[in-house]
Amino acid sequence: MALDHYVSQVHLKNFYSKDLDKQMYAYRKSDLKFFTPNAKSVCRSDEGSTNEYLENNRVIEEFLAGVEPKYNSAVEKIKNKAIDQEAIYTISGFISYIITCSPAAMRIHSELFRGVVEHQAIMLDSENKFSQPPPQLGAGSMTELLKSGKIKINIDGKYPQAFGIRSILNHVSTFGNSTWEVLENPHSENPFFSSDFPVAIEQGSDKRALNRILPLTPQIAIRIKPNLNLDKKSLNHDFEHFNCKYKKLSLSDVKSLNRLFVRCAESIVFSSQNNDWTEQFIRKNSNYRIEPILVKLQTKTGSLQHFTQEVRKPKP
Repeated sequence: MALDHYVSQVHLKNFYSKDLDKQMYAYRKSDLKFFTPNAKSVCRSDEGSTNEYLENNRVIEEFLAGVEPKYNSAVEKIKNKAIDQEAIYTISGFISYIITCSPAAMRIHSELFRGVVEHQAIMLDSENKFSQPPPQLGAGSMTELLKSGKIKINIDGKYPQAFGIRSILNHVSTFGNSTWEVLENPHSENPFFSSDFPVAIEQGSDKRALNRILPLTPQIAIRIKPNLNLDKKSLNHDFEHFNCKYKKLSLSDVKSLNRLFVRCAESIVFSSQNNDWTEQFIRKNSNYRIEPILVKLQTKTGSLQHFTQEVRKPKP
């Protein structure tokens, strides 16, 4: 049985502490338990990259073979302001894998599929495609059962993962043809955090899209702003629409990003330092995570479903 890392070890090793022997500081959000793992022992799951909904159930490993070995080289190119096509592909591929194949990604995107199935069930019910529910269920229709919560639709997380894997090259094209901000952190006592879901989200200037922010190392991160004006069908891996600028951050900017990195973490936060303020900072922001939002919009001809994500406290 394969133990697959959903956050690459090459990324996590960049957050090793100088005070430890090839380890990093880690905080579990649920109980603030503190420990010092190495990259091999965290962010992994049994057969995490295996997906039986695909003909080649390990195909994502072929994709990762072209991404993970080039990660550190890509980071160095970004640091040295020498970004090339290979670096863009590598970082875009790294992000694309996390947002499609990690446990957090499967949880988040399952809501989209659950909403679609529920919507279809209600439509079919309106056409009398379901038989009358048993009297003991206390409802007169499938629609009533769903709305009352007496029955729930559960989605196998591997199903949205399969869709994500099939579209992963499209994600790479989108990210690689976006505007990047390289965010430089000169504040050595306030390094960037990472986590078991290190791709944070924030609302962009265009309300239709979310920015993605990834800490590459404790000193450097990137913000990716999708360009919605581009024709997605015309995008490719030449990355001809790629745009990049560098920004040196204030201490306030760094703290704001770290707050976001903690809140977007699924369950574990990683740090290269264990400062006096670290535990309290994480504790203050540990009750948040990325939550899926499915909005139903009524139209003249029926209804539409809009799927997005927000950083907020989970519902009890």
